[in-house]
Parts: sequence; structure tokens; C-alpha cells
Amino acid sequence: MKEVILVDEQDNAVGRMEKLEAHQKGLLHRAFSIFIFNTFGELLLQRRAMAKYHSGGLWTNTCCSHPAPNEDTLLAANDRLREEMGFQTTLRPLFSFLYETSFENGLVEHEFDHIYIGEFNGKIVPNKEEVMDYQWISLQNLIQMTAQNPESFTYWFLEVYERVFREYTKK
Repeated sequence: MKEVILVDEQDNAVGRMEKLEAHQKGLLHRAFSIFIFNTFGELLLQRRAMAKYHSGGLWTNTCCSHPAPNEDTLLAANDRLREEMGFQTTLRPLFSFLYETSFENGLVEHEFDHIYIGEFNGKIVPNKEEVMDYQWISLQNLIQMTAQNPESFTYWFLEVYERVFREYTKK
């Protein structure tokens, strides 16, 4: 049973709880989202597996999850990227943000989300239990795709992808 780190609005740990229970109660917890770019400046999107307990079948950033209690967030992000997408690369923190949204199944995503970025051009070997599809996409095509079909994307991705692209291109 996976636990998440409950936090306050400054990301100070205030407790721990089983992941599903935290989502049922809508309690603020620590998370991370990874955005991987290639040398062409394209973003690697993943389409979440249908079996996910929320947002199954939706397009989102390269990888996302939650660090376990007493686990470093960057180390957890590196491990999860390898587990979900089958590769490793250097990740660096970009920014963090708070968001909250409810789903039709009654679950609530209330997260202090740490955004990490990296670059990769090699072979992708997604975990089929987590990822049903993936694609590289340019910002221009992504803006068009999200405008035409916003319901095809996760809530948190729509909240931050344009800011991630802006911050990434500043490097």
C-alpha cells in the first residue's frame, strides 16, 4: 500500500496517508511532474493507461507520481521515470505549484507539484501497465491539440505546460 506525504501550502511535511485515501479526502500532498524534451524542443507526452484510478486514457506530461514518506523528491522522480518510460536522464527542478481538482469518480487531486525537466533522445520503453501510448510534440502542435480537445488532457498538464515551455526555452 503506497503512502503519500501530506504537506502544508509551503510544502512542509505534516503527515502521511495511504495514497487512495488522500485522494478520497482531497488532502494536500507532495507530487512531482516530469517534462522531457528532445533536441528539437519537442515534449514527450504520455497517454495514461486506462486502468489508472483517475484520468485513464488522457494525455499528460512525460511522467508523474508521488514521493514516498522519507524519500527525496528528485530521487523518486528519477526512479519513476525509469519505471514508467524505461529510460534515465538528468532531471532539474523548474518550479512548483499548487492545484486542486475533482473527478467524476469522487476522487480529488490536491497537490503541491514539483516540476522537473530533462532532455532525452534515446529509446523509450514504456511500462504498458502505466502508459498506453506516447508521442513527441512541438509547442505549436500541442497548443492546437489542447485547444481542439482539452478533454483529452489531464487537468494538471493543462495548468502548466505553457509555463514549462516558456521556462525551458529560457535556459
